[in-house]
Formats: sequence, structure tokens, C-alpha cells
Amino acid sequence: MKSVIAEPAENIGAAVPKEIRNRIMLDFAELVKARLTFLVLITTAVGFYLGASERLDAMALFHAVFGTAMAAAGAAALNQWWERRLDALMHRTRTRPIPAGRMSPRDALILGGMLSIAGVIYLAATCNVLSATLAAATIAIYILGYTPLKRISTTNTLVGAIPGALPPMIGWAAARGSVEVSAWSLFAILFCWQMPHFFAIAWMYRDDYARAGFRMLANQDLNGLRSGRQSVLFSALLLGASSLPALFGLVSRTLLPTELLVGAAFLGLAITFYFKRDVAAARRLFFASIIYLPVLLALLVATKQ
Repeated sequence: MKSVIAEPAENIGAAVPKEIRNRIMLDFAELVKARLTFLVLITTAVGFYLGASERLDAMALFHAVFGTAMAAAGAAALNQWWERRLDALMHRTRTRPIPAGRMSPRDALILGGMLSIAGVIYLAATCNVLSATLAAATIAIYILGYTPLKRISTTNTLVGAIPGALPPMIGWAAARGSVEVSAWSLFAILFCWQMPHFFAIAWMYRDDYARAGFRMLANQDLNGLRSGRQSVLFSALLLGASSLPALFGLVSRTLLPTELLVGAAFLGLAITFYFKRDVAAARRLFFASIIYLPVLLALLVATKQ
């Protein structure tokens, strides 16, 4: 029998079919919610850039983003481990690695825990304790607050928006070692943005959420009035919150006209959702939210004082 030890490294790697390697990579990306984690990295990087008072330190930026990436990926994996049985009941999540049986719950738990701890330690070692503390708070609120609350109260969306709004503050803290009021303006933007974004998703998949027993606002909102009203409210608050960086002097006030125009367009789609209250209007609001946030972040970066 041929010894595996005697095999060259490239032959050992070739022994695993390419399709299996690709499947493993795809499962890992799905477990850590790669698209959501990427958004976390973008907002962390923006927070670091806006918080940097001197010339941008590329290595410090890398440390902040890499540490936050591990923490965010770990939190996402722990979330899927926790909700594995509920994910199996929902059409949109039943093909995830754990409910589909492609990954064991034990492996997901170990991977999620290791990534979470490693991310916090990495930030503490390479950036500062404040950024690591904020990352730890993000993980704790997401896993111990938002995740179990989804089956208890419709306030889970408000609680879930907190960890989603903390990454730019992690970046800011990594750059400065402190958190000023301008950093809280970034928190306010991300917090308000998530609400219409989540309400649109919840309305599109309200039957799925109900099947898993999640207490989403849309489940108890048969005619969509509350979901539409809340979407309009937080879109209007977002319009005001997005003006705060300019008012605090973080970015140039030349941003305001463009920001107000973009924000008004987003608010208009929220109003449309309120009046129509159908899946098509919710989907338009959802896709608009995906476009709106990077546009606003780009404007903030481009007009930094």
C-alpha cells in the first residue's frame, strides 16, 4: 500500500476533488455570512478612516479590519449554530451547511467560538483594548441578545441593529483609542439604515419567519401598515442622522445637498412601501437600501475634513 506520507504535498491536495474543495469553501462562506461580514469590514474601514486624525496608517487599518472580520465571522457562525433547527424549517435557510447536514453543529460551534475569541484578542493585541471591547460587545449582543430574542419579542430588530451599528465605532476606536461624538453619528446612521432594510426583508419572508416561530413585526402585521409606518419613520430618521457628520465637522458641509437628495429618494421608496405594502415594493426598498449605504459611505469618505 502506498504511504500517504510519501506522497508529495501537491498530490495530497489533488486527492481531494476540486468540487469538494469548492463546496467546503462555499459552505464556510455561507456559515460566516460572507456578504454580511464584508459589509461589516467596509463600515469598519470607513470608521477607521474617518477617525484617523493623522496620515492613514495602512497596517493599523489592516489590523482593525482583520480583527473585526474574525469577530464578525465568528458571531455569524455561532448564530447559525444556535438557530440550526429553526433554519431547517425555513425555505430561505434550510440549505445552509448545518441544517443541510454538510457541517456538524459541533464543528460550527468550535469554529465560531475560535474566530470570535481570536478576533477580540487580535484587536486587543494589535489595536487597543477599546476596539476589542466594542467587538466583544458586538458578539455578545448579537448572540446573547438578538438571537434568542427573535423568538420572544418583535423588539429583536431594534436590539439586532445595535451590533450592526457598532463596526464603524470599532474602526474609529482602533484609529484613535477613544470614541467621540462624531463616532456616534456613524452609529446612528447604521442603526437607522438597518431598520427599513430589515423591515423589507421581514415583509418579503414573513411566512418563512412565521414557520420558524420568529417574532418579527411583519408576522403580526397582516396589512403591512406597521411595517410600512416603521420603515418611513426610520428612513426619515436616517435622513437626519446622515447629516450629523457634516454638522459635527467630520466631513465637509458640501455633502449635505447630495446626501439630502439621496436620502430623500430612499425615503420616497419607504413611503411607496407604506402605501402599496406588497412584496414588489418591499423588494425595491430592500435593493435601494443595499445601494444607499455604500453611496453614503463613499460620500463621507470623499468629503472628510
